[in-house]
Amino acid sequence: MSIRRSRRTMMFAPANNPKMLTTAHLYGPDCVIFDLEDAVKYSEKDAARDLLAEALKVMDYGDTEIFARINPLYTEFGKDDVKVLVPAGLRNMRLAMTETPEQIKELDELLTEIEKENGIEIGSCKIQASIETPKAVMNVMNIVTASPRIVSVSFGAEDYTRSLGASRTKEGTELFLARNMVSMAASVAGIDAIDTVWSDISDVEGFKNEIRSSMNLGFAGKSCIHPSQIKIVHDVFTPAKEEIEKSLRIVEAAEAADISKGGVITVDGKMVDIPVISKAERVVRLAKAAGVIK
Repeated sequence: MSIRRSRRTMMFAPANNPKMLTTAHLYGPDCVIFDLEDAVKYSEKDAARDLLAEALKVMDYGDTEIFARINPLYTEFGKDDVKVLVPAGLRNMRLAMTETPEQIKELDELLTEIEKENGIEIGSCKIQASIETPKAVMNVMNIVTASPRIVSVSFGAEDYTRSLGASRTKEGTELFLARNMVSMAASVAGIDAIDTVWSDISDVEGFKNEIRSSMNLGFAGKSCIHPSQIKIVHDVFTPAKEEIEKSLRIVEAAEAADISKGGVITVDGKMVDIPVISKAERVVRLAKAAGVIK
């Protein structure tokens, strides 16, 4: 069984904060996103980029997957973000305010050019498309299939509701359609969908409820704005013991039978087909990410 990298938590950290550049990964998120866009003032964007580049050259972030949220390429900062950070070691970038597949293709071409110039294997740099507007939601299927570099897609509710003229509520009814479309597109493309941030740090129960709702819609993880949110997300994403044991039996039986091209097997007296096996593999992946099993 091929175990995909876990992306349960993607914690934002401002790229102009030297302390966070050296400590963000220590809080235990699966991924850190160093933010060059919203978190950085216009006058500080060039300095923040250079600061992040120096950190990438010297820091060992261990198993934490490092992303940078780069500025859109149509701004005066976007292309320089890529040209400076990739040679410094960045291999994953979240493209802010992605609205069309053409924007992904433009970034893909720029990455290929930079990889060639710096002797980096072509295709090494990966993209996460950030879906933050109604236009982006309507284009999401074409966006996530625009490049083989895309490994995940994120949903940003704040800009989405602002663009829509809607109010962001804790119930999230105004986000239901958009979340479904993002999650379904990710599923079709075989990539991870990462849900939007929860801004009310004090409302832990509301946060837990939103995580469960996101999981039920098929999201693989949650964007986080504070270290205190990481353990909460990980705990909610950790499967129950009985579910893990059942999933392990299914995965082991599937591997022994090899029905990757179709067919069914019997586990615990029940018929099991490929969709059930896929769910079991996801449970095993989450259990391994939580350290419950090896």
